[in-house]
Amino acid sequence: MTWRTVGQAALGAVLLTAGAGHLSFARREFQAQVPSWFPADKDRVVVLSGYVELAIAAALLTTWQQPARRRLGTAVAAFFVGVFPGNIAQFTERNDALGLDTDAKRALRLLGQPVLVAWALAATR
Repeated sequence: MTWRTVGQAALGAVLLTAGAGHLSFARREFQAQVPSWFPADKDRVVVLSGYVELAIAAALLTTWQQPARRRLGTAVAAFFVGVFPGNIAQFTERNDALGLDTDAKRALRLLGQPVLVAWALAATR
């Protein structure tokens, strides 16, 4: 087993947990990351993104052959880029959620998003 395989499985586990959180125990918390300007119901956005995260997690935990694995990594990275405006909104709108209750913590969370993009790409190469 290579570090990439472990990294891919770990990312799948992270997304499995996040997706479950979107649909249950952290549902209201994740609504704080939906930008106030986004023209959709916050709860629907959270539920939809939770289902997407569960699907991505399942794919990460079952797709091991190239070139599908690399394409999956690119799609996962694109998802992380796509939800980044929510992280920016949480910072700029100063929404407390998911333990991000200070500007410093919310700023650190912003720095974590490029790490997730890099993780998705590196683990699936």
